[in-house]
Amino acid sequence: MDTFDEDLFLKGLEQRKATLGAEYVEKNLAAADDFTRPFQEAMTAWCWGFGWGDDVIDAKTRSMMNLSMIGALGKMSEWETHCRGALKNGVSQDEIRAIIHVIAIYCGVPQGLECFRVARKVLNEQSVE
Repeated sequence: MDTFDEDLFLKGLEQRKATLGAEYVEKNLAAADDFTRPFQEAMTAWCWGFGWGDDVIDAKTRSMMNLSMIGALGKMSEWETHCRGALKNGVSQDEIRAIIHVIAIYCGVPQGLECFRVARKVLNEQSVE
């Protein structure tokens, strides 16, 4: 069964590149093989094409929502990626700090500390560029 929706994939690819950077996205897609390619395509179409593909919620707000949810889940590798994307989408350092405060309140101080550790790394990288 072929469930690939090329239009949704292309819309998602555009949004994914706009938020995470073309180089990052192209590197991930190029690294996909027969085993992982279907997931990369589906995730791009579903998450970025369907989830981010309308104008109901602006990209900055979606990034802030993602930081909150991914931080709550403790998926720090993804949190780091989305922290970079959030900065690209206009989320400020102060807003990231406030998001982490909420994560710490609702998910525990250790999780907040993890988010601060990763945010510091990302912010330090941004100041070097």
